[in-house]
Amino acid sequence: MRFWPLPLPVRLAFFLVVGSLASSVSAEDWPTFLGPRADSKSTETGIKTSWPAEGPPIRWKLPLGEGYCMCSIQDGKLYQFDSQEEQARLRCLDAATAELIWTFSYHSEYNDLYSYDRGPRCAPLIDGDRLYLFGVEGMLHCLNTKDGTIVWKQDTQKEFGVIQNFFGVGSTPCLYGDLLIVMVGGSPEESNQFPPGQIDLVSGNGTGIVAFDKFTGSVQYKFSDELASYASPIIAEWDQKAHCLAFTRGGLLAFDPANGTEEFFFPWRSDKLESVNASNPVVVDREILISETYGPGGVLLRHEKGKNPQVVWSDLDKPRNKSIQTHWNTPIVHEGYVYASSGRHSGNAELRCLEWSSGKVRWSQPGFSRCSLLYVDGHLICLAEYGTLRLIKVNPERYEEVAAVELAEKSSDGKSVPLLDYPAWSAPVVSGGRLYVRGKSFLICLQLK
Repeated sequence: MRFWPLPLPVRLAFFLVVGSLASSVSAEDWPTFLGPRADSKSTETGIKTSWPAEGPPIRWKLPLGEGYCMCSIQDGKLYQFDSQEEQARLRCLDAATAELIWTFSYHSEYNDLYSYDRGPRCAPLIDGDRLYLFGVEGMLHCLNTKDGTIVWKQDTQKEFGVIQNFFGVGSTPCLYGDLLIVMVGGSPEESNQFPPGQIDLVSGNGTGIVAFDKFTGSVQYKFSDELASYASPIIAEWDQKAHCLAFTRGGLLAFDPANGTEEFFFPWRSDKLESVNASNPVVVDREILISETYGPGGVLLRHEKGKNPQVVWSDLDKPRNKSIQTHWNTPIVHEGYVYASSGRHSGNAELRCLEWSSGKVRWSQPGFSRCSLLYVDGHLICLAEYGTLRLIKVNPERYEEVAAVELAEKSSDGKSVPLLDYPAWSAPVVSGGRLYVRGKSFLICLQLK
């Protein structure tokens, strides 16, 4: 058999296509809060680490309404949830170009007790041809990803008697099989008599956790008198069994996600009324790290089958020099070390690295304000709340900054205008070789590869 050589232009085109396919092998969707494994870690490789002074190339920027949540991405489509003029809004866009595909909206009259904005806090959750939205006011929607039509909806505030807590609904649901697991935290009717913000007087009514049939919205089980927090439930596996972990307002609740059978409850929260648990649990094998910033700090638990969890190390009895006090940032664990923003306020927050097994702090870097992290290709992408974007090499021995940029554009009068304005509180997203970051006003897409 004889093979004829292809013309040079055809051969070049062939190699370009093959190279494109090879680079796309490591591309990964980001279907919900903190990514496909809920750990803020990307499997993509080959990122550019030599950033120019102005930062990676900007592909596009999208004006945003109110809200704090980050986008979710699947099959080349990006879903951004925000609100505008008493309308909660979900936009479906082309992830590469930001071209609008469709919009869904509904009326929302949420007002924050502490004058934070009125937009959503929970990221969209994508599951094949369905997408789930959990609004700041408690509206739960299942939408068709093709056109944004409603599959089913549930007013959790009305149905389960949810009393508005400090900052509205902020716990993104998770999926287990055919179940949508939601931290609802409802209360009996008599709890409505208490003044706004006095949730220390509010009791539960057995709807701390509610599992819905993800196809129909019917309730499959509900349990727990715990009130909701701002941490999201996660699914983890050890002892060849799935467990759901929900860091509720009062502490860590572990249960069987298939049927809602409680496995254990570990109390962990500050005794301050105006305190919240907002950082997701982190799991390695059968060990679980939880952390908060208002009082007790962090604790590492070890769970043995059929027993209550045992404390490996704890910050509870440390009046000072606590190992970790995360606010909203969920820690990232890599090769036995924890990387996290630790500190309640902008002025005292530090980026830290500590040993998973002991809680020993390996290094601290102050002056960052509070920040959010994402791991990709041996590096941390760090977004500080005032908009500084950093690339940091993962190194448990020392802080190793590779690049730091302030994304900006020129105004009509030639002045430099920051693109990531305060509060930049949402964790970065990486998908398909692109980095997505947001501040108050814009969602920015950067070319990372």
